[in-house]
Amino acid sequence: MRQLALSDEILLHIDKPARYIGNEVNMVKKDPKAAAIRFALCFPDVYEIGMSHLGIQILYDMFNQRDDVCCERVYSPWSDLHQIMKEQQIPLFTLENQSPVKDMDFLGITIQYEMCYTNILQILDLSQIPLMAGERTWEHPLVIGGGPCTYNPEPLAEFFDLFYIGEGETRYDELFNLYKAAREKDCSREEFLRQACRIPGIYVPSLYEAAYQEDGTIASFQPKYDDVPATVKKEIEMELSHAAYPRRPLVPFLKATQDRVVLEIQRGCIRGCRFCQAGMIYRPTRERSLEMLKECAGEMLGNTGHEEISLSSLSSSDYSSLPELLNYLIEHKEKGVNISLPSLRIDAFSLEAMKKVQDIRKSSLTFAPEAGSQRLRNVINKGLTEEAILNGAELAFEGGWQKVKLYFMLGLPTETEEDRKEIPRLADKIARRYYEIPKDRRNGKCQITISASFFVPKPFTPFQWASMYPKEEYLKRARTVNEEMKEQLNRKSLKFNWHEADVTVLEGVFARGDRRVGQVLLKAYQKGCLFDAWTEAFDNQKWMEAFEECGISIDFYNLRQRTAEEILPWDFIDCGVSRSFLLKEWERAQKGEVTLNCRQQCNGCGAASFEGGVCVEHQN
Repeated sequence: MRQLALSDEILLHIDKPARYIGNEVNMVKKDPKAAAIRFALCFPDVYEIGMSHLGIQILYDMFNQRDDVCCERVYSPWSDLHQIMKEQQIPLFTLENQSPVKDMDFLGITIQYEMCYTNILQILDLSQIPLMAGERTWEHPLVIGGGPCTYNPEPLAEFFDLFYIGEGETRYDELFNLYKAAREKDCSREEFLRQACRIPGIYVPSLYEAAYQEDGTIASFQPKYDDVPATVKKEIEMELSHAAYPRRPLVPFLKATQDRVVLEIQRGCIRGCRFCQAGMIYRPTRERSLEMLKECAGEMLGNTGHEEISLSSLSSSDYSSLPELLNYLIEHKEKGVNISLPSLRIDAFSLEAMKKVQDIRKSSLTFAPEAGSQRLRNVINKGLTEEAILNGAELAFEGGWQKVKLYFMLGLPTETEEDRKEIPRLADKIARRYYEIPKDRRNGKCQITISASFFVPKPFTPFQWASMYPKEEYLKRARTVNEEMKEQLNRKSLKFNWHEADVTVLEGVFARGDRRVGQVLLKAYQKGCLFDAWTEAFDNQKWMEAFEECGISIDFYNLRQRTAEEILPWDFIDCGVSRSFLLKEWERAQKGEVTLNCRQQCNGCGAASFEGGVCVEHQN
């Protein structure tokens, strides 16, 4: 029997003790003493969310394939356990061996969204690792960050030793081998980091410095030494069919947010929506082979006992072998396996596919028009006409669906009051299509739920230069939509929800912030901010106090439209999509010009430099 890090008394006292004990089906348990490298892989949120993350599962499997690496997991303890660990000085521990995180060689943290940043500080604090990278020695693990938020790592720069920019399948072996050699040669920590920064995709923030102009904008950002690369290019796995993929994924003890087998069918997106960071940073679009996916699906279902499989992609409809894959999976459906199809376009093929794999009575269909008017959909390059939306809805209703979810954003560049009013009008037009169906072919009332989030500009998108709005303006825009709802003929069939504006404001600062906003993050954590993505835990007042005490202006980061000449905090990263392309798209957006998708024509974004994927399919 292995010794648990928490006593029975503590486990019986806290919420969901199963979060902290490990020992799940398919858990890899190694002898840490036999490994040259001990790696703690962390998702900085609760177990149920972290266990749903595919990237962690891929790296966990990949690292443990190496005989010299012992990879273990760690998640954020919920507030009740956080308090106990602080009071009793219990160091944060891994699930596999229940070992203190501070005894590891590496602590790898995936950074998926800005509102987990205080949780990152919690992980370091509870692990009893110095929060500031500059205060760490070889007595502490190397703290490395990865994931989409590393495309602007600067707000977190002082808390991390390294960042891995791009996809993890390509360079970790090189980094691990360098680490082993450095420890054998008794290199200093500084010397190791100096060598590591020369590995493609590795960014060591302590080796760079920023200077600022009087108006607060960046005057320069450059390496401190001549042998440190001025640009860090993202790493990308071009041969996905031969890349690591977990055939024996971990099965959580608790119901995770995605409690199913996840089959990633492709990476990237051909569409080019101007608000979407993922659509830009994951270019070019690369597919996994049909043969590999069939093989993986069978093995993963057999090794987990899951009764549902989800096809993961930014736009599943664009996967070239989707019909063949679905036909194969439908055979499994006969064996009691459900199939989940997120990210589908609502067209005849997709609806037919969904009819085969979903229980229509229970499920709702999701459309994401993002903007109510055609004008604004052209601005954001959504590539979706009103006719296509209404025809898709009609097909769905005739197919038996009666519940529809519509996702929109408020606060998009160039947005007008008329654009906002078009959101409930579009929902009403969809409802009308339902009630045009003869009564004997309808199943009661239709339910149309409109959800609106407030737009946050992200790095490496054409909208990275755009301004945001104050909190009050966002709420005013939501009220406009709500008032217009009441004017609609089918208002009883419509429901409107919108997100918190306070969180949007913070997300905006940390999405496009520079190193200076890190001090606000530290101050907010010291005041008790934690689990900011959770409504019940979020405390905006403490955040506002932190900004004020640090003398950092929210307006400077959020309310300014950046000029084309301004140095942006992430300009030193090469994500494969050129700045000139993004700037051209920003200009086209303001004119309302649509850009064709990558399979229709090459738009010269720069991703062809990777020499693969959609960029070479048709020799564009």
